[in-house]
Amino acid sequence: MATAEEEKFYIELCKKPIRFEPISKANNIFFDDANKQVFAVRSGGAMGVTVKGPDEKTSISFRMEDRGDVISVKFSPDKRILAIQRSSKSVEFINFKSDMTPDAVEYSQTCKGKSTEMIGFIWTAVNEVAFITNHGLEQYQVFPEKHSLKSQKMISLQINWFVWLSESYILLLSSGTLGNALHPFQFRNFLNRLPKFEVDLPVIPKPPKLSLLERDVIIANIYGYLYIVVLRHQPNATVGAEIVLYQLQKDSPAKKTDILQLDMSGRFAINIVDNLVMVHHQASKTSLIFDVKMSGDMEAVVKIHHSVLPPLPINPFKLLLPSLNMTAGTEKAEYNCELYSGNWIVFQPDVVIDAKLGCLWYIKLNLEPLVTMLSDKCKLIHFLLCRRDSKKVILSVCKQMLIPGQQVKLPIVSQAYDMLNQVYKAYRDAESQVSAGEISPSVMQNTWKRKVIIDQSDMYTNVFSVFEDCKDIRYKFMVAVLIEYIRSLNHFSIPVQHYLYELIINILVHNNCFYQLHQFLQYHVLSDSKPLACLMLSLESVYAPAHQLALDMLKRLQTANEEIIEVLLSKQQLLPALRFLFRFIRSVGIVDSVSARKFLETAMNTEDKMLFYAVFKFFEERNFRLKGNPRFHPGEHCDQYVTFNIILLVAGEHCDQYVTFNIMLLVAGEHCDQYVTFNIMLLVAGEHCDQYVTFNIMLLVAGEHCDQYVKHFESLYGTEALALVPVHS
Repeated sequence: MATAEEEKFYIELCKKPIRFEPISKANNIFFDDANKQVFAVRSGGAMGVTVKGPDEKTSISFRMEDRGDVISVKFSPDKRILAIQRSSKSVEFINFKSDMTPDAVEYSQTCKGKSTEMIGFIWTAVNEVAFITNHGLEQYQVFPEKHSLKSQKMISLQINWFVWLSESYILLLSSGTLGNALHPFQFRNFLNRLPKFEVDLPVIPKPPKLSLLERDVIIANIYGYLYIVVLRHQPNATVGAEIVLYQLQKDSPAKKTDILQLDMSGRFAINIVDNLVMVHHQASKTSLIFDVKMSGDMEAVVKIHHSVLPPLPINPFKLLLPSLNMTAGTEKAEYNCELYSGNWIVFQPDVVIDAKLGCLWYIKLNLEPLVTMLSDKCKLIHFLLCRRDSKKVILSVCKQMLIPGQQVKLPIVSQAYDMLNQVYKAYRDAESQVSAGEISPSVMQNTWKRKVIIDQSDMYTNVFSVFEDCKDIRYKFMVAVLIEYIRSLNHFSIPVQHYLYELIINILVHNNCFYQLHQFLQYHVLSDSKPLACLMLSLESVYAPAHQLALDMLKRLQTANEEIIEVLLSKQQLLPALRFLFRFIRSVGIVDSVSARKFLETAMNTEDKMLFYAVFKFFEERNFRLKGNPRFHPGEHCDQYVTFNIILLVAGEHCDQYVTFNIMLLVAGEHCDQYVTFNIMLLVAGEHCDQYVTFNIMLLVAGEHCDQYVKHFESLYGTEALALVPVHS
C-alpha cells in the first residue's frame, strides 16, 4: 500500500537502481541503449571495463588494451562481439567466448573516404553493423571467425546527426542546412528506405543554420505505432514549447498527427512510459504526462493535447550511500537524490542515468494516486484501460463509484461499464478468431498481453461485492446498477452469466419486491436459464408464483425437458408430467428414454393405487411398442413395482384400477372417451358390471395379445362369467 506521502506523486524512480562506478577523470561512462547496458571504462580499458545490465547475468568485467580514449562502446545483440569507437575514422571489434572472456585478437573497419568522419555506429543485426558518417550510411557484415568485415551497402547523404530506436530497428538521419530534412530507414532482414519528410520549424534563422538538433528529436513506439517526436521551442519565451508527433508511414511521408502543449519553456527531456509521453522540465523540477488516445481539440487533421494532470514532481528518492560520519557507528546512511539534476541523461524509452551519482533508474508510473487526482471517473477509467497492470485500480474505481459519499450518477456508471465491455467484447472476438483459425494464438497474445480485461467474474467478485459489505446502499440503486451492467453486456452481445441475475433476484427478494421481480421475468429483463429457474423454484415458499414462473422459463428454454419432469414429479404431479412427456416432447424421443422407475416410485409414494396402476400400464404400453412385450428390462430396476402391481390385481379390488387405466389413455391421447362414457352409463344403471365392461374396454384398447388378461379374468370369475363377455373382432 502506498503511504500518504507517496499518494501525492504518480511518477517515481524504480526502487532498485542499477549502481555503477561514478564518472571521474579515470573512469568514463557509456550507455548502450539497445542492450540496456552501462559500461564503466577505466583508463581506456587497461584498468578494466565493468558492464552492468538489467540483471546480474548481464554484468561482466574484463580488460582491454588502452589504444586511446573511447568514444562509444556497444555489444552485438547476442553479446558475442564488442565494438569500440576510438576515433572518427574506424571501429575496433573484439570477439567474446561463451564464458564472456575476450579474445586476444582485435580487428577493425575504417569508414570509406579520406574526408569522411564517423558520427556513430549501430548494430542492426547479430553480425551486421552500420556506420553513420557525415557523408552517408555504410552497412557491413561481420565475420567474427575470420576477424573481418565485408561491405554490404552504402548510401550517400550529407548527414548532420542520427537517432536510433533499436527495439523497432528504425534509424532516422538528419540532413540539410537547417537539419529538418529527416530520412527514416528500417532494418528488417534488409535495409528499407522510408519516404523522407521535413519538420516544420517555428522560425527560420538568417543566415540559415542548423536549427533542428539531435537532443530535440526521439523515435517512439506509442500504442504500436512509430512516431518521430519533435520538441519545438518557440522564439518568444513567453509562449510555451510544444511537442509535435509525426507518425511514420510505409509508402508516404510521415504525417503530423498530434501536438502536445507544454505551456512552459526551458530545458526538457522526454521519456515514453506505458504508451504515455512523459516530459520532464528541469527549471520547475516537474513532469507532465500526455496520452494521445485521449480526446483533444482538432485543428484540421491534427489533435491538440493538454497534459492529463497538472505538472507534478517525481517522487523523492533516497539512496543508501557510505556514511561520512563514521563516529555515529553506521557504515551507510540515506541521502536524498537530487531530482532533475543537470547530471541527468535521459535514454529511450524509460531510462534516466546520473553518471556523477552512479545510478541508472527506470521511470515508473504509479496509478493509485491518479484515482484521487482525476475527478472525471469516465476519463479516469479510459486512461486506466490503456495502462499496463491497471486491473486492480480499475476495479477499485468501479467499486468506489457505488459507495455512499462517493457515488456517481447512473449515466456515468453506464458510460464506464460500456468502456469496460467494449474492450471485453474485442477480447472475446479475438478469442473466437483464434478458435476459428483466423489468427494464431501468438498474434493474439502479443496483441493483448499489455491490455486489461475486466470480465463479469471480476465485476461480480470485486465490485458488486460492495452490496454485501456496505449496508447503506439503497436497494433501488443496487438494482439499477446491475441492470445497467446487464444492459451494457447485451449491447455488446456478451452472454450474461447467471450469477448476475441471481444477485438481482436476491436483492429484490430480500426487500420483498416480488412485483418488480415478476415484471423483470415476464418482460425478459432477466434472461432465461436453468440456474435462474432453479433459483425461482427455491423461492416458492416466499413467493408462490415463483414455481410456475420457473416452469414457464424451463419450457421456453426448450432444452430443459428432463428438468421440467423432475420438477413435476417432485410435486407428485404425475398426470401433468405424463401429459408433458407425451404431448410436448414426443418428437424429441425422450418418451422412449425417460426412466420409468422415477414415475413408478413417485406413483407408489402417493399411495393412490389407481394412479399407480395408470402409470404402470402407461410404461407397459411403451415397453410393448419398443420391444414387442410389456416386460421391463432388468437394468431399469422396476421389479418392486411389477410385484406391487400384481398384488393390486390379485387383491380383487373390483377393478377400480382398470378404470384408472382409462385416465391413462386419456392422458396419452388415445381418444377413448366413448368407452369411459359407456362405463359410466353402466354404473349408473346399477347393473354391477364394472369389471366386465372395464375388461371389455381393455380388450378393445389393447386390440391384440390379450391372453394374459383373459386367463386372469377366468381365474377370478370362472368360465361361466367369461361366456357372458361380448366378443369383438
